[in-house]
Amino acid sequence: MKLKGDIMIKQKIQFVLNGKSVEVAVKPNTTLVDVLRYQLKLTGTKRGCDRGNCGACTVLLDGKSVYSCLILAPKVNNREVLTIEGLGEPGNLHPLQEAFMEHNAVQCGFCTPGMLLSAKALLDDTPHPTKKEVKTAISGNLCRCTGYIQIIEAILDAAERNAKKGR
Repeated sequence: MKLKGDIMIKQKIQFVLNGKSVEVAVKPNTTLVDVLRYQLKLTGTKRGCDRGNCGACTVLLDGKSVYSCLILAPKVNNREVLTIEGLGEPGNLHPLQEAFMEHNAVQCGFCTPGMLLSAKALLDDTPHPTKKEVKTAISGNLCRCTGYIQIIEAILDAAERNAKKGR
């Protein structure tokens, strides 16, 4: 961290975001959620508690789910970040997105991006999870609308679909 007087000087960081290389200038104390939402205009990553308690800001960092409100942006230099915007797209949804829609696992939608990315990290590591493993994987993501039943069913359904497709 370079200081000039009392002003922190920005540093350039490069990372792969949703499959594409990006470069941004950040202050050393800037969080990843702020870079994603305010500098890169990717608002699918939600700002919730700013304390790592709600999971609304969950993204994948090198394939692992993390709270982007707790990650300082310089820590993602030369790493890979996946946000909800990189999971699927209209006409080519990720199987988890399809399952969430079919199981009505989306209510207000505030927790959905974090839930989906936590679920993706789980299925990438454990393609055939048990119900208990799903509950554990999403335990850091709070939802006030669904009661979690539809979310768990959707994740298990997506795992089953992937198994049938040989993923």
